[in-house]
Amino acid sequence: MLHLLDPDNPSASFPNVNLAEKEPNGLLALGGDLSPERLINAYRHGIFPWYSDDQPILWWSPNPRTILRPKQLKVSRSLQKTLRNKAFFVSFDRHFDHVVKNCASPRGDGNGTWITTEMEAAYMQLHEQHIAHSVEVWFEGKLVGGLYGVAIGRVFFGESMFSRMSDASKVGFVHLTSHLIGWGYQLIDCQVYSDHLSSLGAQEITRDCFSDDLKHWCNLPGLEEQWPTILKSPLYALE
Repeated sequence: MLHLLDPDNPSASFPNVNLAEKEPNGLLALGGDLSPERLINAYRHGIFPWYSDDQPILWWSPNPRTILRPKQLKVSRSLQKTLRNKAFFVSFDRHFDHVVKNCASPRGDGNGTWITTEMEAAYMQLHEQHIAHSVEVWFEGKLVGGLYGVAIGRVFFGESMFSRMSDASKVGFVHLTSHLIGWGYQLIDCQVYSDHLSSLGAQEITRDCFSDDLKHWCNLPGLEEQWPTILKSPLYALE
């Protein structure tokens, strides 16, 4: 039976992640709220929210877990060529709200999105607390790609990315990973496997290994003060 979270007690502990369902993979709890306190607690324990508008808040901790160790990033020859051409500009934390809205837009395959209005507001709160961050990718003054996620200690928890041009989101991810290496980050959480992430070097590890990593790397001093130091890309006005 799934654990039911009390929406009036955001500081309450989550159940042990090893109690998560095998089918659907990783479903652990439902209910609660999306307050910053609860979200931070969830991420620290390898748990994230994922649900649709017609569902209660659902909390997940899948096994295996897809992660990328920043120094193991793979950049294909074609992507290296794209990066050398320098056609894209990349910025950080300039238009967090627009990145989330683009990630929440319907996909090209016609499928809907799991990023509800409630979730948009919740991550905006985390952004205002300098915990959630965005990467913006620009081409000729237009926002064509990006991603956002949550930074705790030396771990970056990727949430979602979007791309309106070929390789745009990959360019953003490569720039982000490069900076994360320089700042001493040790882990990027990619949540679940995809060919897109695998092509960049992401791998699957067991939930137990992931939990052990989080216990260590999330408890090191945070590096939030680093993020504003690299805002050197042009800032474009969005319509």
